[in-house]
Amino acid sequence: MSAAPTSRPLVTASQLGQLLVASRKRRKLTQAEVAQRVGLSQNRISYLERNPDELSFRQLLSWCAAIGLELRLAERGAVESADVSEW
Repeated sequence: MSAAPTSRPLVTASQLGQLLVASRKRRKLTQAEVAQRVGLSQNRISYLERNPDELSFRQLLSWCAAIGLELRLAERGAVESADVSEW
């Protein structure tokens, strides 16, 4: 049985890159597989993993969907709530 998913605050682009690589590897996906799902080349995926500050927001959302992540924004120090009924 796998460990429960955790959420971690990201405050730097470097942390985002590390998260994207770790999540891809945890799901046993290659850069080429992610590239195909996101609509980019493998070389571009490799570059963006090393330079995540150059990811567009649209690319980030596609990438998250491709590797099973969801993007959440919250105020610092806020307690996470599972209720999204406002949407």
